[in-house]
Amino acid sequence: MGSSQSTETEFEYGKPWRDTPWRKKDYLEKTLKEFELSDPNIKYARILVVGQIGSGKSSFINSVNSVFQRRITNEALVNKTTDRSTTFTKLYKTYHIRNGQSVMPFVLSDTMGLESEDLHGIHTEDIVKAMGGYIKERYKFNPESSITPEDEGYRSNPSLQDHTYCLVFVMAADKISLADDDNIYEKVKYIKSKADELEIPQVMILTKPDDACPLVNKDLRKIYTSKKIKEKLKEYSEHTGISVSHIFPVKCYHEEIDTQNDMDVLILRAFKHIEQMANDALRLKCNENKNSE
Repeated sequence: MGSSQSTETEFEYGKPWRDTPWRKKDYLEKTLKEFELSDPNIKYARILVVGQIGSGKSSFINSVNSVFQRRITNEALVNKTTDRSTTFTKLYKTYHIRNGQSVMPFVLSDTMGLESEDLHGIHTEDIVKAMGGYIKERYKFNPESSITPEDEGYRSNPSLQDHTYCLVFVMAADKISLADDDNIYEKVKYIKSKADELEIPQVMILTKPDDACPLVNKDLRKIYTSKKIKEKLKEYSEHTGISVSHIFPVKCYHEEIDTQNDMDVLILRAFKHIEQMANDALRLKCNENKNSE
């Protein structure tokens, strides 16, 4: 008994350090499905998804759609191999969030993965351009150089519809430490600084929490009693400047054949936060645009 209590104290807090509405999946889903943008002239608020290679960007996009479809979806192609050394996504692609046969007023735009080495993975300036709406759909990223106005995929006059209203960083919790990957941190901090200049809010999705913590692997509901997961949130916050309150550990769908309540709740909770921040940014942007006319 004493050994068991000692083990629990070592790896787990006595009570959750963040409240989670485990029994309110239907309420969360209903609230999000009924969400309306602050400006009726904007059809979709764009959410830009970026992250380190192998972190699960595309899996997160698929998981959001899976929750609302109530079945496993795979619109955003995912690398099924165990090789996480090179990026899989090459094109700039936008995905609608489907609510049955209709679509919700938000879109998720996927990007090439970040890599620590220069001339590999997405060029950070391409992410900056995407935030401003300058990159067209299906543009093929070039790791060696950023897009220019002379490129076919460049949009010269982006509309409010093309702008990004929330930037979502996707990072993996199962990394032992990123101490040896300072270049990734530097790239994330640079992208964040540019998003701050554009007044675009940022959220971080922390994937693979079950691979990072044995407690969570056995019981997903221990995600907010796990000391390991809280340490990871603090680590990423300290190295990137993103507030802990804006970091959400989420288990994405990748081997399941049916959706699961607890996974859905974590995804919905995170997406509700993203939606609200995007809508606030959209309101400010539209007001500024009206005042400048």
